[in-house]
Amino acid sequence: MANKVQYLATGRRKSAVARVVLQAGNGTITINGRGFEDYIPSASVRLDVLQPLEITESLDKFDISVNVCGGGITGQAGAIRLGITRALMLVNPDLRASLKPAGLCTRDPRAKERKKYGLKKARRAPQFSKR
Repeated sequence: MANKVQYLATGRRKSAVARVVLQAGNGTITINGRGFEDYIPSASVRLDVLQPLEITESLDKFDISVNVCGGGITGQAGAIRLGITRALMLVNPDLRASLKPAGLCTRDPRAKERKKYGLKKARRAPQFSKR
């Protein structure tokens, strides 16, 4: 029984956190024990997740297992994408040269702004009434 080498990485976006495990394989992706197409039904969001694999031409080289929690589908997809990028850079640090210009190595710092007192949302003021 030969142990396969695993590459572990973490990705975050908004309030989503994804723990990604990369192993040599044939390109299957499982997210929280479910299939990739089953978990992320939107085709455009799926393309976003696969972007680092397409840039490095390693779509069918690795099996990817992801455990993701928090946030919505888009935030989770961004977290998975960053996790995959970081794991690929652990596999081969030379891949950073092709991933960085595409903007995949940077964590997206945007998050929901907090609600302020006296307002309905972060910036939405109550409707003004003259009388």
